[in-house]
Amino acid sequence: MTVTVVSMPEVTVTRTDLAGARERLAGDSLLLVDVELPPDAEPVPLAARLGLDAAELDWFGRPGEPARADFLGDRAGFVVPVVQGDAIRHVHVVVTERFLATAHHGQGDLAHKIAQGLRHERPVDPVHMLFIVLQEALATFRLSAVRNLLETEELEDEMFEDRKAEQLQSLARLRRRSAQLHHALLPFLQVTDAVLTRRMINPSFPEERQRSAREFQTAGRLVLADIESLQEATRRSFASYSSLVAGEQNGVINRLAIVSVIFLPLSFLTGFFGMNFTFLTDKLETRDDFWLLAIGLQAMVLLGSVYVLHRTRIWRRLLDED
Repeated sequence: MTVTVVSMPEVTVTRTDLAGARERLAGDSLLLVDVELPPDAEPVPLAARLGLDAAELDWFGRPGEPARADFLGDRAGFVVPVVQGDAIRHVHVVVTERFLATAHHGQGDLAHKIAQGLRHERPVDPVHMLFIVLQEALATFRLSAVRNLLETEELEDEMFEDRKAEQLQSLARLRRRSAQLHHALLPFLQVTDAVLTRRMINPSFPEERQRSAREFQTAGRLVLADIESLQEATRRSFASYSSLVAGEQNGVINRLAIVSVIFLPLSFLTGFFGMNFTFLTDKLETRDDFWLLAIGLQAMVLLGSVYVLHRTRIWRRLLDED
């Protein structure tokens, strides 16, 4: 377990333990306390060990918690989804007027990223720090959506040049990824919008915080639009792939139809003259009669079939498709 304390406004980063973080939370103001839990750690009463309200914050640091946004009087609690590589993690956040506490499993560079954001933004209070953390979480979704969207467009371009089976597997992976991003972000935006809207209706909610809340809501809708664009792009690419496959199948069927047009009359003649009719056995007495009917008639049928295909321009259409 790694505990990082960031003090403002100097943005001083120090490492400590839970006891040291509890002492700092009890005495100092304008703090960010980040607790990194091992990925396979057993659940611990993290809120109680940090000196927070254990009854209302029993979910803080507990694995498997869904997206959450609660206003608890003098504090607020959030479970924020964050994209980390190919996985989607959740960061637990508790904010008051004095401090901001976060807890997460893994994500060892989260505290460093937040500290970098604090150095650039210079927040005036922990609520401002909260919106910085929320914006950083949205940025991970935006980056993942844009990167996957570009990969989808590249795959679609490659399909028209040289279609391969591996492209279909990549499209299926990207489509599943877009569904994961949408499924993780949409519930979080819904619960946070409900809480923020109720707070903005309250006349005591400061104007500066209202502006930060509106900026977050706008950014959330834009990121959700990016993810929906990714979903639409993957659906379009699947449709393009299906169209290409259907076009190739139509070409094969057309070629089989041409072969049938040529050889079906020949097969009929072969079967017809293979029967033991009296005329065939008694009247065809000379070799010339045999060659005239057996070879000449089939040659005439073959030439007629080719002429029909040429007049209907089927050959030309097949060459244009190739």
